[in-house]
Amino acid sequence: MILGCSGLTLTEDEIAFFRDERPWAFILFARNVSEPQQIRDLAASLRDCAGRPDALVFIDQEGGRVQRLRPPLAPNYPPGAALGALYQSDRAAGLRATWLLSRLHAFDLKRYGITADCLPVLDVPVEGAHDVIGNRAYGKDPDTVAALGRAAAEGLLAGGVLPVIKHIPGHGRAFADSHHALPRVDTPIGELRGHDFAPFKALSDIGMAMTAHVIYSAIDANNPATTSAKMIADVIRGEIGFDGLLMSDDLSMKALSGDFAARAAASLAAGCDVVLHCNGVMDEMRAVASMVPPLSGKALDRADKAMLPLSNDDHADEAALRTEFAGLFEAVA
Repeated sequence: MILGCSGLTLTEDEIAFFRDERPWAFILFARNVSEPQQIRDLAASLRDCAGRPDALVFIDQEGGRVQRLRPPLAPNYPPGAALGALYQSDRAAGLRATWLLSRLHAFDLKRYGITADCLPVLDVPVEGAHDVIGNRAYGKDPDTVAALGRAAAEGLLAGGVLPVIKHIPGHGRAFADSHHALPRVDTPIGELRGHDFAPFKALSDIGMAMTAHVIYSAIDANNPATTSAKMIADVIRGEIGFDGLLMSDDLSMKALSGDFAARAAASLAAGCDVVLHCNGVMDEMRAVASMVPPLSGKALDRADKAMLPLSNDDHADEAALRTEFAGLFEAVA
């Protein structure tokens, strides 16, 4: 499991719980960050509790409205749609700016001990869809999204930060925000293949992916992708061909039903390798942990393989890359 924590430092209860349960990884949110040394100390404390110096620490650092580190911790960056707009006018510049932005994210994150970024967003919005994705997307066609998603993933990997493709098999057609309700997509599977699934298939070699809490009735009319064995086996592992580490989206989102033990159990039974719980609420984390077995077998193999690029370092000149990025695309003030 991947767990969050409640504040800027770990409580005694969190330390005891994490040391007992040994989560595979952790995730930070805005409530967990204040100044550079605090973030480094928190990341180190989490790893100490897990008993593994290489335990991953995740964050959502996309740019635009989904960016947990803000000035002065990191610059404000443009959203995916702005990179997509540049790509439409100058493909080479758009690809380079997208790679550069992710490479700059890697600089920003690694200096604080953060080693995985829930990026790139490979969702392809359709007209009228809920704005939960909106300008986080690189474009409204799968080719643009796949091309810029690849550039974003490679920029992170060049700096030794692990990317997570999300939200597999696609959240762009959802007419509800899965943080608050369960979206249902009734689109025929042929249309999903050519549009929603395509960027994920193009990036199926990336080491980690996060599921969508969305029902796709053409595949499973009753269960969202996160808890659908049919979706995971037939589409995510089958048609899309993703064989990396599959994590659930946040179990505390209101798209899912049942108590937290049931949500965790259903996600793992459906085929997720690890479950994600973000809000740091101890009672909920205890319930999740009660249903989560030790990482083993194929899931452990995928986890180990996903972590291999942590050793990457292209030794890039940060100042030069920031200057180049500003020349291509000024970071928003």
